[in-house]
Amino acid sequence: MNLHRKGRTALVLALVIVVAMAFRVSWNALRDIANAVGADHTAATLYPFVVDGLMALALVATLVLAGRDRTFALRVLGTYTLASLVLNYVHGLVPELHGRTVDWGRLAEWDPANWALVLLATSLPVGSIYFGSDLVAKVLHHRSTSIAPPIENAEESTQIEMNRSTADLPESTPKPITPNAKALPRPVTVGFLKSTLPLKPLPSIEQPVTVPLKRRAVAAESSRPRRATGRVPDVARTPRPKRTPDELLDEARKATAEWPVDKLTAEGIRREVHTSPANARTLRDTLRAERGLQVA
Repeated sequence: MNLHRKGRTALVLALVIVVAMAFRVSWNALRDIANAVGADHTAATLYPFVVDGLMALALVATLVLAGRDRTFALRVLGTYTLASLVLNYVHGLVPELHGRTVDWGRLAEWDPANWALVLLATSLPVGSIYFGSDLVAKVLHHRSTSIAPPIENAEESTQIEMNRSTADLPESTPKPITPNAKALPRPVTVGFLKSTLPLKPLPSIEQPVTVPLKRRAVAAESSRPRRATGRVPDVARTPRPKRTPDELLDEARKATAEWPVDKLTAEGIRREVHTSPANARTLRDTLRAERGLQVA
């Protein structure tokens, strides 16, 4: 374990040494480029720290961040690495930059190339301010919202939690339920049925009470006569005693004693004595005959 840790420490230390030497080599070229684009002595001395220093910051951010933030840090690192490479390449192509004999603001003979190189050299400090601030903010935010370190023996604790009985888990005590003391509404008569229910307050839920429901059907009183919906079956008819012809004739005489002869019809007699049409015609003929004999 100690050998592994020592190996990692040695590797990091070697990397720091190599980066420091590479920075020293690049520092000379970037300083001359800064002098060529108009920087004073102090600004030209600090210029390499702006470019190569942001590369080191982006490298550290790449090791810390993850996901999209890490991709952004890699892009910043690659962009500034390419820009430093271009400026070092121009420094090697223009010997006048070494002795500071080049014209001020002149990095190439071809004007478009010169404009592009001057734009690149002057925009790198502004980009360092923007990208450096963004990377630092991402690193600080990532550390503030980082996940808590894993718990030791996490597998064992998970296994113990799975083996626990459900009876050992704490049960939440339900809140007491306030009984409803409202009374039930009064029974309402619907159609020709009347249903009555006992009017009692609702019992508490904690005390189970069985409430018997008694329903009684009572025929509703109605003043309107019930209309016949069809022929009443013979079985459902009320038995009526059968009258003899003499009894029918006697009832017809009494019912039509004050009737005039013109109203003495079979239909009128049938409705009055409640008999069949045939018997009503016979009674009509008989009564008319008797009226004719009396008149004669």
